[in-house]
Amino acid sequence: AAWLPQGDDSAIRAGLVEWLRTHALEIRQYSGNAGRAVLHFIIGLIIGSFIALREASPQQTLAPLASALCERVNRLSDAFHRVVFAQVRISALNALLTGVYLFVVLPAFGVQLPFTKTMIVVTFLVGLLPVIGNLISNSVIVIISLSHSLQVAAGSLAFLVVIHKLEYFVNARIIGEQIKARAWELLIAMLVMEAAFGLQGVIAAPIIYAYIKKELSDRELI
Repeated sequence: AAWLPQGDDSAIRAGLVEWLRTHALEIRQYSGNAGRAVLHFIIGLIIGSFIALREASPQQTLAPLASALCERVNRLSDAFHRVVFAQVRISALNALLTGVYLFVVLPAFGVQLPFTKTMIVVTFLVGLLPVIGNLISNSVIVIISLSHSLQVAAGSLAFLVVIHKLEYFVNARIIGEQIKARAWELLIAMLVMEAAFGLQGVIAAPIIYAYIKKELSDRELI
């Protein structure tokens, strides 16, 4: 690509350092957004755990308002559980595709990257985080590919971008099966939530949509 620095490895490294220095503010901003998204997800997991523990405790008679609130919380908890189980399947699919790329595609071109098994494990673990997990695993793979050569890094980036875009449709289908929604419904919900709330909206879209659909279904409105 024309924007990449030309020359030997030292020139490329100098160019990358200069690029990082120039875009330090943007990188800091993206890192902050990613950190907040991970923090919100962890807080959501903690809240979900509290709800699960509450459901395991003996039931007691509640006033009408408390009963209505608990009913909504239970529906939200059910949506959360369904999306989490779907995310495990999605993460396994991500790890499988990454393994195919690292163990089949790259070796076919005579490229052997280090830490391949570690990258697959990392892909599965961080893949449990919706959306942001893909960004983390993709960044790790591209950085390690960069240690081999700039061409391999560019190839890895192109492959991962294509796979990531295709997975939007696969993920929508997998999550849709869990929350009883069609893939196109979930894709629209994700697009709307992304436009309204950004990255956090994409992460929360399946849970919010599953809750809303369950609420409307129980009221026989849909």
